[in-house]
Amino acid sequence: MGGDLLWHNTVWASAHEDGHGQFDFDPMFAGIRGLFRSADVALCHEEVPFAAPGAPLQNFPVFAAPPEAAAWIGSFGFDACTTASNHSLDQGYDGLVRTADLLERAGVEHVGTFRSPAERARPVILETADGVRVAVVAGTFGTNGFPLPEGREWSVSMWDAPNLLAQARAARRAGAGVVVVHLHGGDEYSHVPNAAQVALVDRLARSPDVDLVLGEHAHVVQPITRVHGKWVVYGMGNLVAQQEPTRPDTYQGIVVRFTFTERRSGRFAVTRAAYVPVGWNLWHPGSPIRVVRLTGAAAEEVAADVEALGRPPGLRRS
Repeated sequence: MGGDLLWHNTVWASAHEDGHGQFDFDPMFAGIRGLFRSADVALCHEEVPFAAPGAPLQNFPVFAAPPEAAAWIGSFGFDACTTASNHSLDQGYDGLVRTADLLERAGVEHVGTFRSPAERARPVILETADGVRVAVVAGTFGTNGFPLPEGREWSVSMWDAPNLLAQARAARRAGAGVVVVHLHGGDEYSHVPNAAQVALVDRLARSPDVDLVLGEHAHVVQPITRVHGKWVVYGMGNLVAQQEPTRPDTYQGIVVRFTFTERRSGRFAVTRAAYVPVGWNLWHPGSPIRVVRLTGAAAEEVAADVEALGRPPGLRRS
């Protein structure tokens, strides 16, 4: 999994330039395609909703991303995207449904937003080629002041521990051998997890129904650590975005890779934890965005953020 897919207007402009008048996202991510194609399960975080076909695209603070990005997500090789974020309701309940529909049409599961109570009650479980069942659960700290739709308060998963633990328990009962919980929260632009993140992770990591916790929202890299023996990634930064150039660390992120091995019948544990520093350039006409693996001093900067709580034994940088 990587950081936020945050479709700012200059990200669309770059894809439009690459596509010579249409949207082509492939060149933007060609440098990291192999990281995801080689995975048994590849996840993304689709932070913002898609615009209706033919409707105007919208940039920060209320997003409506190009619907063409959904088809690209499927073609890139993502198996599922978490969609619970502070922007889940930027286009209302209709936008939430449209985003789920477009991802589904692209062959990608969505996690953390729901089109019906029945969908909310059904755990999202991905099955690998070897038959391992991997569940993904997601929740967000809020929705930027947009109220949950009246009568459809079930449509967005929030990040309170009882809700997430209940979903993890349901996934385990449905036969998941691995349960991943994805959290959208924290203080924007802070490399340090806040008290709410730490407290929630502590609750989740104590549960036998949770195997791995991954996080987003800060738009900068936050530490990887272990809590009660479970691996935790507090924040993966962005996978692509074009925030203020005065915030160069928002042009960096990590792709995390966890290998699970069966320890007893039907239950798995992490036996390899690794991360890859990635980064990209500020777009301007004639200089399209290219997401690449970072090396040298830039990679060392990211490593310092990853290891800010100390380097946990077994964590590798690749």
